[in-house]
Amino acid sequence: MRKQSGVSMILIVLLAFTLLAAACGEDTSETTAAPATTTTASSAEPLKFGMILVGPQNDRGWSQAHFEAGQYLEEQLGAEMIVLDKVNSADLPDKTVDQVAQDMINRGAQLVFLTSDDMRDGALLAAELNPTVPMIWSSGDSAWAEGEAPAPFDNLGNIMGRMEFGKMIAGCAAGLTTQTGSIAYLGPLINDETRRLVNSAFLGASYCWENYRGETTPLEFTVNWIGFWFNIPGFTLDPTQVANGFLDAGADVIISGIDTTEALDVAGQAADAGESVWALPYDFDGACELKPEICLGVPYFNWGPAYLEVAQSVIDGTFTATWQWNGPDWTDLNNKETTAIGFVKGDGLSADNASTLDQFIAGLADGSINPLVGPLNYQDGSTYLADGETATDQQIWYTKQLLEGVTGPSE
Repeated sequence: MRKQSGVSMILIVLLAFTLLAAACGEDTSETTAAPATTTTASSAEPLKFGMILVGPQNDRGWSQAHFEAGQYLEEQLGAEMIVLDKVNSADLPDKTVDQVAQDMINRGAQLVFLTSDDMRDGALLAAELNPTVPMIWSSGDSAWAEGEAPAPFDNLGNIMGRMEFGKMIAGCAAGLTTQTGSIAYLGPLINDETRRLVNSAFLGASYCWENYRGETTPLEFTVNWIGFWFNIPGFTLDPTQVANGFLDAGADVIISGIDTTEALDVAGQAADAGESVWALPYDFDGACELKPEICLGVPYFNWGPAYLEVAQSVIDGTFTATWQWNGPDWTDLNNKETTAIGFVKGDGLSADNASTLDQFIAGLADGSINPLVGPLNYQDGSTYLADGETATDQQIWYTKQLLEGVTGPSE
């Protein structure tokens, strides 16, 4: 009995020592793995994150693409999303972005996505007031050390896709298809981002018009701005009226730069009336489904892979605030697990033009085609890129004017 009792005592001592060591090891791991400035998700509970959308979560555009990325995180991680849409001064005048972020944090959000260029002030304030909560301001540049206005909060990172490529592809599809030589661009508000995307579409259209079709007469390329990312009656121009104005003026292809589907809607109505017109919506991979027969394709953002990486870093305690400008996966443009920018061809694109578009995409992929090489001038005649000069990230991101050859205001 004494021998049996001695063994029991040894086992008890060993068990106590093991439990103590495990407890100490767990505390040490949390202390060394987690950055001092940010919170981490407990392994015992699913990650809870906030998603602040500027427009409706079902807009078939920008906001829906972010919302579906949030759903992707829920599927991949078993995470829980807190979402609020239409967070803008017209739809929700009594709510500010920082207030919405704070409410989500108070409800347990351990990570917050702020998903509009418009949200800069609110994102910076929210990050300052909640320095231990990781945040991503999508399309922003606050974490870019080489940017024009860095605001290096340790808890605020930025993610954006290189949509310039998507817009060049959209522009090429328009340039290959137009029968009138007149292309219109339905623009949102005017800033560096929207100017660079208009310029990219123009350069893609001009390249394919000249190099694949052999046209020597310059394209007509016109942009009109509605004043915001989507229609807000009494605040913006009506995008339906603007799109109809494009067709009345002779354009037969409308490229959308707004978050919603009016360009495709209007072109579809005109096509139903017997007109030969086409459109390219924006942002959301399923946008062509509304009127596939006259849709030439849609360039879209795929936020899922980058958002998943960030969410996993919060769970792991390794989050760092970085600036990401992510490009397409050229090996598989529409691989939802890897690409940041995709392009879905529409049924309105002829088989021959689809094949030619593939050549253009291949040239962008291997670098043999780069429309952002000079000489290129701004609208006022000043030099944007000198002869042979390749645009830097700073020159592309901070685009101060539309290019020579584009009709429409730069400011």
